Amino acid sequence: MKKVGILSLGCPRNLVDLENFAGRLVKKGYSIVDIHKADVAVVNTCAFIKDAKAESIDAILDLVELKKEGKLRKIIVSGCLVQRYKNILKKELPEIDAFIGAVSLNHSVDRFPISPKHYAYLKICESCTSECSFCIIPKIKGKFSSIEIEPLIKRAKLLDKSGVKELNIVGQDTSSYGVELYGSKKIPELLRAILQNTKNIKWIRLLYLYPDIEVIKPLLDLMEEEPRICKYIDLPIQHINNRILKLMRRRTGKNDIIEIIELVRKQVPEAAIRTSLITGFPSESEKEFKELLDFIEEVKFERLGVFTYSREEGTTAYNFKGQIPEKVKLARLNAIMIRQQEISREANRKMPGKLIDVLIDEPENSDYLGRSQFDAPEVDGMVYVKSGETLKPGDLVKVKINDILEYDLIGEVTK
Repeated sequence: MKKVGILSLGCPRNLVDLENFAGRLVKKGYSIVDIHKADVAVVNTCAFIKDAKAESIDAILDLVELKKEGKLRKIIVSGCLVQRYKNILKKELPEIDAFIGAVSLNHSVDRFPISPKHYAYLKICESCTSECSFCIIPKIKGKFSSIEIEPLIKRAKLLDKSGVKELNIVGQDTSSYGVELYGSKKIPELLRAILQNTKNIKWIRLLYLYPDIEVIKPLLDLMEEEPRICKYIDLPIQHINNRILKLMRRRTGKNDIIEIIELVRKQVPEAAIRTSLITGFPSESEKEFKELLDFIEEVKFERLGVFTYSREEGTTAYNFKGQIPEKVKLARLNAIMIRQQEISREANRKMPGKLIDVLIDEPENSDYLGRSQFDAPEVDGMVYVKSGETLKPGDLVKVKINDILEYDLIGEVTK
């Protein structure tokens, strides 16, 4: 039996693709092992921004060294980097034995779970309905497409039976789910169907929502009704200045974004809003950056990620005038993160004494690491948990918060 080691880079959508591929390998009789014990290595790459491409190349080079040392027989490279740069990779890295481009949507439920057994990702759509000027994804992934509701329900039911406690629903543009299949956006209907067909999954989290009030409003209604829907709004706004948003080819302006945030705060005030931002977009002035910084100060997002603008060939913004020097981009990123650290610390100061539900992820020395419903896996903060009893990944426990860190919480299990 051939032994295959697999490595997934980039976002959870990539992880789902690799799980699909691994499931097909297992069905054909291959065994999935640690990459250092494998005969064949498969690395699924990301090419969204410069840093992701560098990480992918470094991972491939590490595998090439293992192959030169006789510790690997074959290397297979898949994903977005292949889709964009296959010819270059073939020329520069002849040690690679096979290339697989961006994986198309797979309706199969035969996946090999790479993520921990107690949480999983369910990819519901591919590509995007937008063509933002900074983004290469539509050119890599092609036309926006959704998986029909029935196979998604089938997959959710299998995950439910397998012991998954947290289901994270992903796609490049989950707000638009179903629009090309059903003539309208169907994410609330999909969520209701998943709720009706599962019982062991305790948290259902929706990631990558385009700021679209038409979709956000019914989702907030559902959050109010259904405690299993995490009160977590992942809403990448990218910027707040109207001129920059227009240059980015975003479909929403400043007033639209403010309207959505005010609606969330009013209707589900306990919800955590996560956003992502880009600093140093071409021609971004100091005044426009300060407008963004002031907006962060005003809104106080519970969760925030920020990236420097990555100039990607093939995108409209690649040829924009006024490209910003890297040191300026980084200075602006650091200014945002310093402010966000203060905002996070201020929010955490309100937590000691509170009792919250925590999903245990893994042991940590003599204690445990877990998350609240307000924290997505691998991107948000943690809860460090003390317990008088042995816990296991997937346990959902009540934790009294006793202390805080910059982004994380410290607490103890209570009955």
